[in-house]
Amino acid sequence: MSFEIKLPLFEGPFDLMLFFIERDELDIYDIPISKITHDFLDYVHQMEQMEMEVASDFILFAATLMKIKSRMLLPRPELNEAGEEVDPREELIRNLLEYKKYKSVIEELSTMEGEELSKQKRGNIEAELKALSKVDDVDAEMQDMDLYKLLKVFQRTMAKMASRVDETKHTVIQYPYTIAQQKDFVLEKISFKKKVPFAEFISYKPDKIFVIYTFLAILELLQLSLVTIVIGEGFNNFWVEKTEPVAAA
Repeated sequence: MSFEIKLPLFEGPFDLMLFFIERDELDIYDIPISKITHDFLDYVHQMEQMEMEVASDFILFAATLMKIKSRMLLPRPELNEAGEEVDPREELIRNLLEYKKYKSVIEELSTMEGEELSKQKRGNIEAELKALSKVDDVDAEMQDMDLYKLLKVFQRTMAKMASRVDETKHTVIQYPYTIAQQKDFVLEKISFKKKVPFAEFISYKPDKIFVIYTFLAILELLQLSLVTIVIGEGFNNFWVEKTEPVAAA
């Protein structure tokens, strides 16, 4: 009878160790080194039987576990300068705790990055990168590339650099407004009146960027059905009116 062995992939030996500890609900401060060493070596041997390449850090870690195990079997315990017994597992436990701490931070940052990317409907970086990767096929371009074309590109680039007189400087300005902030501003204004003309929002702070952020905030509120827009006469102005909640039947 044939059988199939499926081995999960781990990023490194510390990742595998944490898996064993969580799987068997072990105390990380009192690791049963004999059992952990047996499980670790069994995993490495299974990788070798399936003709999978075993990374050097796994082999080094296995050797470290066997060294700790042999030190714990010695009849004479090691003593430090104060005459206290030294736990051979101390350095391993310290490294595991450090790895667990950094791993939890990385997972949290990755989750935060995903949430922030999903919030931005305009200029979504993740979507733009995927679209660009579909359009630009670098491998196809490199197939038609030769030394002559590379030299021509280099020549044109050097000519452009030589013709530049002043160095280009880019100044990035962080505006003191956000869409969420302006949405709260608009909702606060229309809470005192039945409807407010857009010109009144502009008169509050006649700044171009402020007006743009306010207008975008009104569009989002309109999309969320929190406000409605009434076009004024002559189409030179419009009123923003708060949407009344619909009573349940």
